[in-house]
Amino acid sequence: MSAYLRDGAEIYLRSFAIIRAEADLDGLDPLLERVVVRMIHSCGMVDLTRDVAASAGFAAAAEGALRTGAPILCDTSMVASGVTRLRLPADNEVLCTLSDPRVPALAAELATTRTAAAMELWRERLAGALVVVGNAPTALFRLLELVEQGADRPAAVIGVPVGFVGAVESKVALAEHPAALEHLVVHGRRGGSAIAAGAINALASAAE
Repeated sequence: MSAYLRDGAEIYLRSFAIIRAEADLDGLDPLLERVVVRMIHSCGMVDLTRDVAASAGFAAAAEGALRTGAPILCDTSMVASGVTRLRLPADNEVLCTLSDPRVPALAAELATTRTAAAMELWRERLAGALVVVGNAPTALFRLLELVEQGADRPAAVIGVPVGFVGAVESKVALAEHPAALEHLVVHGRRGGSAIAAGAINALASAAE
């Protein structure tokens, strides 16, 4: 067997150095650059930068929410599981309601996916929260509907659902929504739980 690098810290160090050498990070403020670098690290695609877009105040709003103890509302358990709890600055609650026993009935009642229906249970937690949608476009569409219906505004939204049906459209809807939510998206079909969790972890701590 050939020799290979075994030191975890050195692997991280070299990985982030390679990303910064190969990815086009020009024009990103330092905090958003940190987020994008970790998103690339989670998927191995240095060209992800061409699809990443964020509102001007996203990074500061999201980081500030975490520092003041805001909850992190995740659309799937995969996103929630990817959050490194030791990085969280205020022992923030990480919540996914997809497995709540009320969700199947809600999904049937609303004629939607379980992931979108699970967001009905967020209504009382949305104010000032960091909302993270890493899997289901229907969940992102439902979040926008909740805001339109008068639900409290989250501090910021990471909207990176992945897929072939609705993913593109849901991210455009977030980016162009009249409510002007602070947001981070990966336009196009790419996205996913790992990318979403990577963004959270970067916002939670400056340590790489």
